[in-house]
Amino acid sequence: MSVAFDKAKEVAQKLTGQEKEAGEAGKTKYSTSQSQPHPGLEGDMEPQPVKTHLPTEDGGYQLYRAAGKLQGKRALITGGDSGIGRAVAILYAMEGANVAITHLPEELEDALHTKEQVEKNGGRAHLISKDLRSKGAAEDVVERAVAALGGLDILINNAAYELEQDDISQISEEQYHRTIETNLTAPFFLSKHALRHLGKRGTIINTVSVDGYVGPQSHLDYSTSKGGLIAFTRNLANQQAKNGIRVNAVAPGPIWTPFLPAALKQESQKTMADGTSMKRLGQPVEVATSYVFLGSQDSSYITGQVIHVNGGMATVS
Repeated sequence: MSVAFDKAKEVAQKLTGQEKEAGEAGKTKYSTSQSQPHPGLEGDMEPQPVKTHLPTEDGGYQLYRAAGKLQGKRALITGGDSGIGRAVAILYAMEGANVAITHLPEELEDALHTKEQVEKNGGRAHLISKDLRSKGAAEDVVERAVAALGGLDILINNAAYELEQDDISQISEEQYHRTIETNLTAPFFLSKHALRHLGKRGTIINTVSVDGYVGPQSHLDYSTSKGGLIAFTRNLANQQAKNGIRVNAVAPGPIWTPFLPAALKQESQKTMADGTSMKRLGQPVEVATSYVFLGSQDSSYITGQVIHVNGGMATVS
C-alpha cells in the first residue's frame, strides 16, 4: 500500500508542478549576500521559496493537504505575483478558489509563473498589472477583479514596499510617501471599494508585519505604515461586523521571499533568523495557511484579530 501511495504522490507532484519544489524544500541554507533591486524577482532567489510543502515532524516536507475549504470563492490578492502572495494564490486554488492577482509591470515574469501554478492546481487566475499608488487604481483594480471573477468574496491586501534606512534623516520624502501609499493608503481604498461587492460572510485579510509591534530602528517608515494597517484592521472590523464582513490580519516575521533581498541590507539579512526562537526563516507556505484559515468559515467567529507567524518573536498586541 505504501509503495502505491508513494507512486500516486509522485504522479500528483508532477501534475501540479511541485516535484522540483519538494526537493528545494529540503534546503535549509540561505545566502545572506543576495541583493536585488525593487521589487525583487523570486526566480532569481537561491534556493527557491517553498509555496506548497509544509515541514513534517521527521524534518522532511509534505505537500499541503487541501480540503475544499474555499470551494467557489473569489479572491483578489494584491502583490500576488511572488512570495507570500504567490503561496496564498496557489493554496487558494488547491482549496477550490479562483483569484485575481495584482502585480507591478516589472513583475510580469513572476506573475505569469504564479498564474501557471494556480491553474496547474485547479484554479483560475486573472492578472492585473497596476501600480496601486496611481490615481483611481483601487477602484479600477476592484472593478476589474469583480468583472473577471464574476463577483468578490475575499480581499487580501498584501502588496507592500520597504527600503531599509539606518536613520530618519536618510528617509527621503519620496520614500516615505511611497511606503505609506503602498502599505496603508492602497489597502484603505481597496477595502472601501471592495466592500460594496462583498456580501455577508465576505472577508478582508491584511498583511501587516511583526515590525509593526517590535519597531526595528532601521524600518521606521515601514513599521509606521504597518502599525497604521493594524489599527485600520481593528477599526474596520468593528465597523463592518454588523454587515457580516470579517476583517483580520496576518503578521509575518522573517520569511524567505524576494522582499528580503530587495528591501534589506546584507547585514540585516545575516541576523534575521537569529531574532526568532526557532532560529530559522519561515517559508511562504507556512504563512499562507493562515490566509486559508481566515478566508474560510473555520474562522467564522474571528474578526479584528492578528495572527502572528514569526517563528516565536515576542510581540505585544
